[in-house]
Amino acid sequence: MTHPAAHSVPNRNWSYPTAIKFGVGRIAELAEHVKSAGIQKPLLVTDKALASLPITAAALDVLEAGGLGRAVFSEVDPNPNEKNMADGIAVYLAGGHDGVICFGGGSGLDLGKMIALMAHQRKDLSVWDLEDIDDWYTRADGSKVAPIIAVPTTAGTGSEVGRAGVLTNSVTHKKKIIFHPTLMPKVTICDPALTTGMPKFITAGTGMDALAHCLEAYCSPFYHPMSQGIALEGMRLVFENLTKVYDNPMDLDARAHMMSAAAMGAVAFQKGLGAIHSLSHPVGAVYGTHHGTTNAVVMPMVLDFNRATIEDRITAAAAYLGIAGGFDGFRARVMELRAHLGIPANLTAMGVKPADLDMLTDMALEDPSCGGNPVVMTRENTRALYDACM
Repeated sequence: MTHPAAHSVPNRNWSYPTAIKFGVGRIAELAEHVKSAGIQKPLLVTDKALASLPITAAALDVLEAGGLGRAVFSEVDPNPNEKNMADGIAVYLAGGHDGVICFGGGSGLDLGKMIALMAHQRKDLSVWDLEDIDDWYTRADGSKVAPIIAVPTTAGTGSEVGRAGVLTNSVTHKKKIIFHPTLMPKVTICDPALTTGMPKFITAGTGMDALAHCLEAYCSPFYHPMSQGIALEGMRLVFENLTKVYDNPMDLDARAHMMSAAAMGAVAFQKGLGAIHSLSHPVGAVYGTHHGTTNAVVMPMVLDFNRATIEDRITAAAAYLGIAGGFDGFRARVMELRAHLGIPANLTAMGVKPADLDMLTDMALEDPSCGGNPVVMTRENTRALYDACM
């Protein structure tokens, strides 16, 4: 595989929060890591757009050369749902597969996890019974979850280092976070070269998703100093590298730093998310908007909404990040980043209709992310916040 540009970020093996093989060209090791996880007949799950791209063909070539076949399932929507999952499980079972390679952005990673989780569970267990609430995950048999290998091709969701997946209910149009401890991939291959072919708007949206994860985790009121430190450094990597990869997609060092930031955001949000995500999830579920881009649209309005509670914390972050002007300087930096990346100005520009705001407010208050917001979200203030985003 040819590499797009010179690079100086070293290849490293990390063991937190799972085995991570980080570095340019590491996709060449895919077959050996699949075998090390005890998988002999993997199903590679990816999305429709990625299925026909050279990076996917190259990954399948590595598998085939390793004697592991080249089975693919790619009927995955941008906001995957339970129908995609059922179709994937049918392919998985018919092919006699014994593990899943989740390959792609958030949609491919999340749906691959859901296939691994549900393929061999008892028939009366619904995936909706495993929503990330209390100890609902104990309803599933963890011993029947297929081993997972994750290969992100975007730098955004961080699903490659997470124990959950997001699934949209095709009937109610509600996004649900499905959790099980065994959904943590056995091995994750983070190869920055795989991200160089992302369209510009995906580079922008996924990068802003990583920023949203770090920012919300950092502002969440819960006690988790480990996540706090990771979130702060993740923000620094995004602010310093996202415009670089947007302007020069072949900048492999900046791509590597963004891939790190994405994983860091997902590790950090164990501490909690907040209103950015609880507003964004319903909009994505109802309108099919890109998740990270929607996060970016509502980010400044949520900063304003939370200002009274987070101002001191954001001022401290701004100092670390080298941003002058405290809270106002930080907010201005977010606005500069949005402008550079061509992020829509508001939800109206994304097609959201005023008539739907009451419904979206109800959905936002049901979203588990709202519990981590620094300001308690009520029907009244959440509806007003949606208005501010229009």
